[in-house]
Amino acid sequence: MSRADRLAYRRTAPERAAGRLVWDVDGADWPNRIFSRFVRAGGLNWHVQVMGNGPVILLIHGTGASTHSWRALAPLLADRFTVIAPDLPGHGFTETPDAEGFSLPGMAAGLSLLLEALRASPVIAAGHSAGAAILARMCLDGRIAPSALISLNGAFLPLRGPSVALFSPLAKVLTAIKPLPRLVARVAANQGAVERLLADTGSRLEPAGIAQYRFLFSNPGHVAATLGMMANWRLEPLERELGGLKPALTLIVGGNDGTISPADAGRVQALVPGATIVELPGLGHLAHEEQPKRVAELIRGAAKPTANNA
Repeated sequence: MSRADRLAYRRTAPERAAGRLVWDVDGADWPNRIFSRFVRAGGLNWHVQVMGNGPVILLIHGTGASTHSWRALAPLLADRFTVIAPDLPGHGFTETPDAEGFSLPGMAAGLSLLLEALRASPVIAAGHSAGAAILARMCLDGRIAPSALISLNGAFLPLRGPSVALFSPLAKVLTAIKPLPRLVARVAANQGAVERLLADTGSRLEPAGIAQYRFLFSNPGHVAATLGMMANWRLEPLERELGGLKPALTLIVGGNDGTISPADAGRVQALVPGATIVELPGLGHLAHEEQPKRVAELIRGAAKPTANNA
C-alpha cells in the first residue's frame, strides 16, 4: 500500500469501521455526482446535490432511499428550478445522527439547519413516502413556507391493523441487535433479494435503478439508518395536525402502490382542505423513478403559479 493509499485509508477508516459508505470510493459513479457537495449543519456532514437555476425546489427521498432516487427527475426539473436534494441522516453519504435525529421532528429540524447553511428558502417542496411527511412537519413547524407541497405516494398516516402495536417496539429491538445490519446487507447482496423487495412496492425499475438499491442495501450503515427511522417514527401527531397545512397540497398517487395504500390519499384529502389527488394508474410506490418525465410534468403544473410569481 502506497503512502497516499495509507493516508486515504486513514481518512475513511471511521466510516469503514461503522459500515458507512465512503464518498471517494463508493461515490465514484454516483448519479449526478457533478452536482454533489458536502455541507456541515446541525452536527452532521450532509451529502446534498444542488443543480439548476430559478425558484428553489426541495426534494426529500423516503426511508431507505437516497439522492439516487431523483437521478432522472432532478435534471428534468433543473431547467426551471434550483433543485436541492439531500441524503437524509444516516442514508447514502450523510452522517448518522443520534436516535432523536431519526425521528420525524428530528429529521425536520436537521433539514432546517441544512437549509440555513445553504441559505436556501424553498418555494416548492416535493417528498416521496416518508419524505412527504418530513416536509409536512417542516411546514407545520414553520421551518419552511413553500407555496406548493407535492407528495409522491406520501406516508402521512400511521399504519393500521392489529400488528401495529408490535411494529415500533419490534423495530427498536431489531435496531439494538448490532450484527443485524450486516446480516441484512449480506442477504441484500444476493441476487434476487432486492428485486423481490422492489417488486413488492408495485414498481418496475430499470436494471440500473435496481442495482442502485442493491448497492445501498448491501451497506450495513445504510441498513442501520433505515431501521433507525422505523424504530423512531411516529405519525399520530402529524395526522392530528395535517389540517393546519398552508401550502397547496398535491397528492400524486401510484395506482399500483404496494407500500402505501392508494386509499390513504383520500383520507389525507379529507384532512387537508383543498388538497388535490392525481392518480397514476399502473405505477407503484416508486412512480417518480418509473416515469420521471410524467412526474416532472405534474410537479411543474402544481408549481406553475409559484414559478410564475418568483
